[in-house]
Amino acid sequence: MTKQGSAAWEAVIGLETHVQLGTDSKIFTAASTAFGDKPNTHIDPVVCGLPGTLPVLNQKVLEYAVKAAMALNLKIAEHSKFDRKQYFYPDLPKNYQISQFDEPIAENGWIEVEVAEKGKETYLKKIGIERLHMEEDAGKLVHAGSDRLAGSTHSLVDYNRAGVALAEIVSKPDLRTGREAAEYASEIRRIMRYLKVSDGNMQEGSLRCDVNISVRRGPDAPFGTKVEIKNMNSFSAIQKACDYEIQRQIKAYEADELVVQETRLWDEGKQLTKSMRSKEGSSDYRYFPDPDLGPIEVSAALREKWRKELPELPSAKRNRYAEKLGLSIYDSRVLTDEISMANYFESVVDCGAEPKAAANWITGDLAAHINSHKLTFVELPFLPKQLAEMIQMIQSGQISGKIAKEILPDLLIHGGSPKEIVEEKGLGMISDEGELSLMINELLLAHPDEVEAFRNGKTKLQGFFVGLLMKKTSGKADPKLANKILSQKLKAEDS
Repeated sequence: MTKQGSAAWEAVIGLETHVQLGTDSKIFTAASTAFGDKPNTHIDPVVCGLPGTLPVLNQKVLEYAVKAAMALNLKIAEHSKFDRKQYFYPDLPKNYQISQFDEPIAENGWIEVEVAEKGKETYLKKIGIERLHMEEDAGKLVHAGSDRLAGSTHSLVDYNRAGVALAEIVSKPDLRTGREAAEYASEIRRIMRYLKVSDGNMQEGSLRCDVNISVRRGPDAPFGTKVEIKNMNSFSAIQKACDYEIQRQIKAYEADELVVQETRLWDEGKQLTKSMRSKEGSSDYRYFPDPDLGPIEVSAALREKWRKELPELPSAKRNRYAEKLGLSIYDSRVLTDEISMANYFESVVDCGAEPKAAANWITGDLAAHINSHKLTFVELPFLPKQLAEMIQMIQSGQISGKIAKEILPDLLIHGGSPKEIVEEKGLGMISDEGELSLMINELLLAHPDEVEAFRNGKTKLQGFFVGLLMKKTSGKADPKLANKILSQKLKAEDS
């Protein structure tokens, strides 16, 4: 709720998320979906809609779409169909898009998202999903030049993306803030990556969001005029654009100005939305069933087969980590953000490491190394069993955390056994009581003033002696044993 004027305003937000399905070939042809190649090198007569060509549905596209729908708790249609969506734009070679209109592959689902609003308690929210349908992507326009008088303004079109398979996921208007919208989009991306049906790389356009926003005076008021913000490609931009547009519409209504139904774009540099074009209605697209593609039927047996192939999803992992492994909500969320990190963590725990210690190392030092070197946990030379070995050495007192930090950089780059490296470099903990006792005696004799001060009540000076001992042993003294011996000797001399 946003308070402004005499009554509270409420935003109503829905997202249309376009997920590029990670198939090797396009939705209706064998043309490649490879990204980053020269323009117009992944096209064929079907992509271009040349006379006499016929589309054929890629079976893998159907599998990925159904699995995505199942993960979003959608009901899979036993029968669905493809339609032609008519519109005329330079990046659409056929002048129509093959999509699904009134009989999509799946409808009526939901996901639950965890929302962390600044200054507020984290809360869970169930977001309804209206539908998921399959469609083909359009090409890409590249606008170059800006000086119309000099004749340098022109646009180029690349059809490499045309015909790439998309799953469009349409949420219900259940979102109320920019933060909720960003968290919803983030969870959709996370789920798609877990399923391995899409890489979700927003910078490459593999996942794009259109945001629909209106405002109304309170939750019981009718919906206001809906405005669409097109092609959002980052979660930060989604949140900022929503927050800006909400305030723009509220100010317009309170100034008795008209809010028109239109498509707008987010200007990242200026941090505002700009009008692009008036918004079309479904009648403008003149949908009709595609005559070249037959009905789609997904049998109960096939649905069950694909359901059994679904992995454990992010929300289930988060709950399991918190309830069974005793991790905090924050740690559970960070660890499950990427499936490669979650798999690495579980392998470390399976090798005998204590979960909280494993989580601390993985989300801290290991994640920092991964990010700075642009790696994934799958590519990390430091294997899960090796991290588990290092954690167990710390917990058994064979090495200190300080020593672990010293050997970690080499392990992250080259891998190897922490135990062997410690033995090779002579970095093992000094846990011999007699050896530590002799060194402590030397320190006490060398600092009589501090000993006297301890006797007079400045007990925190025990930490001073521990620090000296650690420096003397290069951090190899067993801290628990050192504290025990120091305490005994200081109290013994005081008595």
